[in-house]
Amino acid sequence: MNKPLPVFDGHNDTLLKFVLEKGTAQERSFFTKSGAGHIDLPRCREGGLAGGLFAMFVPSNTGQDFSRPYNPADPANYAEVDQAVALNFTSAMIAMARKIERASEGQVRICRTVQEIRESIEAGSLAVSLHIEGAEAIDKDFNALETLHAAGLRSLGPVWSRKNIFADGVPMAFPSSPDNGPGLTDTGVALVKACNELGILIDLSHLNEKGFWDVARTSRHPLVASHSNAHAVCASARNLTDRQLEAIRETGGLAGINFHVAFLREDGRHDRTTPLETIVRHAAYLVEKLGENHVGLGSDFDGCVLPLDLKDASGLPRLLDAFRNAGFGEELIEKIAWRNWLDVLERTQTTDGR
Repeated sequence: MNKPLPVFDGHNDTLLKFVLEKGTAQERSFFTKSGAGHIDLPRCREGGLAGGLFAMFVPSNTGQDFSRPYNPADPANYAEVDQAVALNFTSAMIAMARKIERASEGQVRICRTVQEIRESIEAGSLAVSLHIEGAEAIDKDFNALETLHAAGLRSLGPVWSRKNIFADGVPMAFPSSPDNGPGLTDTGVALVKACNELGILIDLSHLNEKGFWDVARTSRHPLVASHSNAHAVCASARNLTDRQLEAIRETGGLAGINFHVAFLREDGRHDRTTPLETIVRHAAYLVEKLGENHVGLGSDFDGCVLPLDLKDASGLPRLLDAFRNAGFGEELIEKIAWRNWLDVLERTQTTDGR
């Protein structure tokens, strides 16, 4: 059997999943293949998932019963989160990542530079790059930002789909424009500048449109949306308008294709029978608007409803075959699968400009 093409993915919620399952009947080993969730090491190996941005997201109510189905319409899931609570919960996710790394005996590596990611992919290790989704853990003086950066944080989304001291997030609304609410606060502008100084990528997914343009005016780095699709194809507020895509292209940035069915389908439905060709359609549109060097994958594994034909990380080769069947060349597929992500991360970490 041929070794699958490596994939570096722009977004998953696996650390959150493992922290929430710890001490429950759902607790499992990262090193044992499971039918639960979307990612564990055996399924990464099977599907070619060589690494990615591992998100650290803090739910609005960290004490709720997460064995119950998540209700995206429940206002309690969008309540503001206290900074001390968020920092403590984020620390638990970093600890989970470090425990997995230590137990892996070299099979999993937390990577702080793109060179380390390249070395991990070459060695066949899973490259974990730490990402924050919603910056509630960061205080207004950015002391926590310095500490988290030292622990390996290399990308950060100022908001999830709720308000915090930095900005407003977009709702999970369809059909809807991302143009809702005000832009970055003064503290949000300062956060972007602080991340520029540290070489932390600013992730625009979940940020509303005014916030997007504030980041575009403030940041010296490429504009990146780690897990957002094309609004022209699926009119979800979570997706990117053509004008936003133009700005991403102008800065040499990147958009990562989200696999969540409601962000893929023209009708916005949560329908798991959504074919892989719907992901291909978004990819083709994004390549047309952004160019072949600025499109990647941003699966949202362990945080979304996947098409049945994809199922989990082990299904990535089927998606890449769908790209081939649509006429994508091997060079373009490699760029989408991993090369474009490493390129934009390297330019974010090693330069002061676009």
